[in-house]
Amino acid sequence: MNDLETKKTRKLHMPSAFTILMFLIVIVAILTWIIPAGKYETNSAGNVISGTYHTIVPHPQGIWDVLMAPIYGMIGNKLTEGSIQIALFILVIGGFLGVVNKTGALDDGISAIVNSSKGHEKRLIVILMILFSLGGSTYGMGEETLAFFPLLIPIMMGVGYDSLVAVGIIMISTRVGDLGSTVNPFSIGVASGMVKISPGDGIIPRFILWVLVTAAAIAFVLWYADRIKKDPTKSLVYKNRDRDMKLFHVEERSAKAKPLTKVQKRVLWLFCATFVIMIIGLIPWSSINSSWTFFDKFAKWLISVPFLGQLIGQDMTPLGSWYFNEITMLFLTMSIVIMFASHMKESDFIDSFMKGMSDLISVAMIVAVARGLQVIMNSGMITGTILHWGEMSLNGLSKPLFAILAFLFFPLLSFLIPSSSGLAAATMGIMGSIAVLAHVDKSVMITAYSAATGWVTGLTPTGAILMGSLAIAHINITTWWRWIAKLWIFLFVLICIFLAIIATMWQIAINNLNKFSDVD
Repeated sequence: MNDLETKKTRKLHMPSAFTILMFLIVIVAILTWIIPAGKYETNSAGNVISGTYHTIVPHPQGIWDVLMAPIYGMIGNKLTEGSIQIALFILVIGGFLGVVNKTGALDDGISAIVNSSKGHEKRLIVILMILFSLGGSTYGMGEETLAFFPLLIPIMMGVGYDSLVAVGIIMISTRVGDLGSTVNPFSIGVASGMVKISPGDGIIPRFILWVLVTAAAIAFVLWYADRIKKDPTKSLVYKNRDRDMKLFHVEERSAKAKPLTKVQKRVLWLFCATFVIMIIGLIPWSSINSSWTFFDKFAKWLISVPFLGQLIGQDMTPLGSWYFNEITMLFLTMSIVIMFASHMKESDFIDSFMKGMSDLISVAMIVAVARGLQVIMNSGMITGTILHWGEMSLNGLSKPLFAILAFLFFPLLSFLIPSSSGLAAATMGIMGSIAVLAHVDKSVMITAYSAATGWVTGLTPTGAILMGSLAIAHINITTWWRWIAKLWIFLFVLICIFLAIIATMWQIAINNLNKFSDVD
């Protein structure tokens, strides 16, 4: 009986992202034998030109092509650019986070904030939710938050709240941060790389979305916390309160945060500075305003200075023109700076950097395997045909409706490919091209993608972060769904309205540009 139950349980387990992606590669290879081959003409930027589709000689993919797909997905071939640039960036940022975590600065920093906010719990909720949301928006903060639940749950329960408030502070914040990703390398970075635009493109609308969803999340948690403090029986987990009080040792436990050392404070400043520099480097300043050429002029002046320019390097890329190579260099450099600032031994630095990289090897490889889908489609000459079908079905569709439908499309696929990086790598190549054919900016498509993945990870039972959080807090997922239902419905509507607005604004900008061109 036990063996039978074990077998049934195993059958219910979701296969890994690698298995799913390889299965999809096989399916796509089979489709190259069925779907007619075709292609579009492209412009100098590599974007497909609407109305230029034509059929070509088929080139069906076989077993050899399927086995080679992940390899070419990493290194590229004549038809598909490899993902090595993105994969290396992911590994280096993993090493950077490994070095920062070695100092204990992030953990002790948040613990210090919690400890210093006793008696000001509402302020604590606001501060922590902003910090966790920023973490989700900038560097994909997720699994590392699991260490904070045992600390925060007894504090929140001790002041009259419940375990849902504690879980919400962390879980809701990181999910809406992910939803409103600004420069999150694992969603925005990978997706931008797939459609060949800078991660800085569309950062201003995404920042506005982040502010809106974070404000909504904070307001929701504060409302619920105030409600159950006035009447504890309104807590959705009230029946478990006595159990949780004993389980988390609420009465005898307090935050035992160590004060931040000078070294840790320096590390935190450097950590924040790294992301500020990255954001400044990625934002296309001169594209936003043609007169914003400060960084270009400064770079030209700097490299023209005798000796100093040669010492720094005359091939230096100015801020505002950075891409994956430059931000990879930034995180590698700042890792070394943090090593010296924290007086870390060289051996400890290498160990922590390599450990951080090893934590993200699976993510980097998922990107390569997912790019293998595009390799098979391009080599099998069916990408153009699929784009043509998409163009025909979207013909006449309004831009706002297109953006909303894109947002609805990604949550469905995220259940199939639970990795945000894998989903971006598998879908953004084709979706970005469809956006071009629909005359929708690629950055709008990326915003729809990141909003969808962030939204769905707060709900899906296949998400490791969500299920791990609820397991620590001993909260049933149905209780979680019941609690966040109103907020998540509100966020869903807000995202749809927001995407419709930015898609419309993009269309207005294009129309105005065309008018100016006609005048000229």
